[in-house]
Amino acid sequence: MEASCLELALEGERLCKAGDFKAGAAFFEAAVQVGTEDLKTLSAIYSQLGNAYFYLKEYSKALLYHKHDLTLARTIGDRIGEAKASGNLGNTLKILGQFDEAVVCCQRHLDISREQGDKVGEARALYNIGNVYHAKGKHLSWNTAQDPGYLPQEVKDTLQKASEYYERNLSLVKELGDRAAQGRAYGNLGNTQYLLGNFSEAIAFHKERLAIAKEFGDKAAERRAYSNLGNAHIFLGRFDISADYYKKTLQLSRQLKDQAVEAQACYSLGNTCTLLQDYEKAIEYHLRHLVIAQELGDRVGEGRACWSLGNAYVSLGSHEQALHFARKHLEISQEIGDRSGELAAQLNMAQLRAALGLSPGEEDGAAPLGSEGPRLQTVEPEQTRTGHSYSRGCTAHSDWNQRLVRGVVTLTLLSLSLQKINRTPSDEECFFDLLSKFQSNRMDDQRCPLEECPAEAAEAAATRVPSTLMTSPQTEEFFDLIASSQSRRLDDQRANVGNLPGLRITHNNLGHLRMEGDAQEPGDEFFNMLMKCQSSRIEDQRCAPPDSIPRGPTMPDEDFFSLIQRVQAKRMDEQRVDLASLHEAAEEEQQRPSSS
Repeated sequence: MEASCLELALEGERLCKAGDFKAGAAFFEAAVQVGTEDLKTLSAIYSQLGNAYFYLKEYSKALLYHKHDLTLARTIGDRIGEAKASGNLGNTLKILGQFDEAVVCCQRHLDISREQGDKVGEARALYNIGNVYHAKGKHLSWNTAQDPGYLPQEVKDTLQKASEYYERNLSLVKELGDRAAQGRAYGNLGNTQYLLGNFSEAIAFHKERLAIAKEFGDKAAERRAYSNLGNAHIFLGRFDISADYYKKTLQLSRQLKDQAVEAQACYSLGNTCTLLQDYEKAIEYHLRHLVIAQELGDRVGEGRACWSLGNAYVSLGSHEQALHFARKHLEISQEIGDRSGELAAQLNMAQLRAALGLSPGEEDGAAPLGSEGPRLQTVEPEQTRTGHSYSRGCTAHSDWNQRLVRGVVTLTLLSLSLQKINRTPSDEECFFDLLSKFQSNRMDDQRCPLEECPAEAAEAAATRVPSTLMTSPQTEEFFDLIASSQSRRLDDQRANVGNLPGLRITHNNLGHLRMEGDAQEPGDEFFNMLMKCQSSRIEDQRCAPPDSIPRGPTMPDEDFFSLIQRVQAKRMDEQRVDLASLHEAAEEEQQRPSSS
């Protein structure tokens, strides 16, 4: 039995190293089913099984096994194992959006690593804490109402903490001579400075990241560096430089045979060409994006491509083709529930119909590229997170085109504000009516019937209540029942080592468990961490609200419409004195969160 459990675990480890996490997790689960009395072996299985589920994006299972690993490591007094389990638990909580609990776990990893003199573990802990603050800052920036060019102080403070931890990590990995870790630190430092709006600093860090990626032949990291460099140069107004970086991004995405990234590159390069007023080239890239989105079944990306194509054709004065893509954009937006896209498409169609002299009920037969969508040869696009289809200036049709595009932008911004509310008074009234009805029923259930009695008797009864309650045997039984119920609730939250899956308890390891338990009692920090994790169990059962703007695999990570806000803000900021715009940013390493 022991050999069988170990053999299954070793096979699971081999499969995970080969990148087959699904099969590896199956072998680890089989090893747990067989069971073992070796506590350290079981702890290692828990750790690797949690990591396998992490990479499979089954985060609830990953959280469960990392908690098992932490419990067992503390029980047997394995401090290094406890540090690693805390780090893994922190990374998983970060992905689940439980940032405060994640910081507690990662800080525990850092404290134990320093206590044990483990420099490698200390560097990983610093990096993980930086990742948590980075993710939290990005989350806050996306979910906090803000004016264009304004970054709330809470977001700034959080991102500054991320930068500080990345700096400390970079200093330590330089001391250790770990070039690969230095590359990751440079990349995330660049992303953090980008989020803070410090684009020149971001460029410097991403160039360091690019050099190390080339040194290791890491094409994926090189592609991300090019993309991030293109993003930063966009916000400095260096559109031609951005286009060069995006073309390199496109070339690498094709070498890596990643169609989704290729589509993102085409989308970004199309928007950059629009900023450069090269509308014919912009149309080529957006058409390529549309083709890939259709092949991958990405309706969100397909809708964005149609929207960008419509605006590009408006800039060229081709109103029939623009109307065709505006109609497609409307259909897709209605299908995927993109209210902002639907409103923008409706305004586009109304103004284009007016320009073409079509009456509201009159059908236009414009389908310039066929009813099934465009199909054309491969072109040279690239990737970035610049979602912008506003024309900075047209020639022959400048006046009408600018009014149209500005109208689209204005409606888009208005619809974004309305969508954040996305409730109607009638919905709220119905909800509160329903709530009050259920609440009233619950209160009625707890009422007890009172027989009518004279006022004097009621008053006398009221004066006797305290003494009766204090002396009644039924009252004592009632409080005993409450005490026992509360104690059971506390017992339910205790970690029972005997109930850990896969643990076969024998006299030998039972004595070891007792001895280790007596030798080292958990501290206050540990129980605080457990309480926070317990409190998050209710949160785990809630469903996250839908994104205000749908995204797809062929769409860059940055909010499509928020970039329009930033570009519009930048045009206004050019008329101000000594006020710098702050922008949201793309993220390189956070797209692939690491687990220690």
